[in-house]
Amino acid sequence: MKAPALFLAHGSPMLAIEDNAYTSFLAKLGEGIYPKAIVIFTAHWMTRKPTVSAVEGTYGMIYDFSGFPYDLYEIAYPAYGSVEWAERVRERLAGVAEVAVDRTRGLDHGSWVLLRRLFPKADIPVVQASVVPWWTPKQLFQLGEALRPLRDEGVMVIGSGGTVHNLMALRWEGHAEADAWAVSFDDWLLSQSAARSEDVFDYENKAPYARQTVPTPEHLAPYWIAYGAGGRDQAPRVLFREYQYGSLSLMAVAF
Repeated sequence: MKAPALFLAHGSPMLAIEDNAYTSFLAKLGEGIYPKAIVIFTAHWMTRKPTVSAVEGTYGMIYDFSGFPYDLYEIAYPAYGSVEWAERVRERLAGVAEVAVDRTRGLDHGSWVLLRRLFPKADIPVVQASVVPWWTPKQLFQLGEALRPLRDEGVMVIGSGGTVHNLMALRWEGHAEADAWAVSFDDWLLSQSAARSEDVFDYENKAPYARQTVPTPEHLAPYWIAYGAGGRDQAPRVLFREYQYGSLSLMAVAF
């Protein structure tokens, strides 16, 4: 069966230790997916050209955050890499761009927070991949397109980021209602993606509140890759949608 192409918000690192509706959703989602390998593009690994991890054995942990509870820094997720699958991914991406290989980098929280919830047994080989956030959305989409054939072989493609990720706009007090501007941007993004409109790639000029929702492009970049890895025969399906702290989008989309 064709493996899924997903965009998953990784939200706050606190998702690693919190129990809420989104973490429950992720756990349930993972129970129904059995990929041969996982390729995860993380917003927290930015490079000048696309880079894939070719790790032999278990990944190290990267705790790329500060100011959070000590418990977060004690989490270990023993995911293991696959040089063979990394080479397959590199070969596919090489048809679009020059691709680098990294043999030492560990998993950052954009990867392990999600994977630990989806596949707690850490029994599926993982290829972590970077994003090049200053590439155009269409270029990133084409990277995803190059990976479509691997889905027929059981390789799951995950884009890990966040469609609305403006940390300066977050409201930390209590259970803040979703901000209308954040909801409006996601509504536009989803509708344009479903319509296969070329306008979606010009979101900076055409989407409502684009500068407010996407002050920097790295967290949206994985969305375009996952979108490209999806098929053309179905519209994107929203699997989960919620907002933390007013505007931090927790959205899961299947392509």
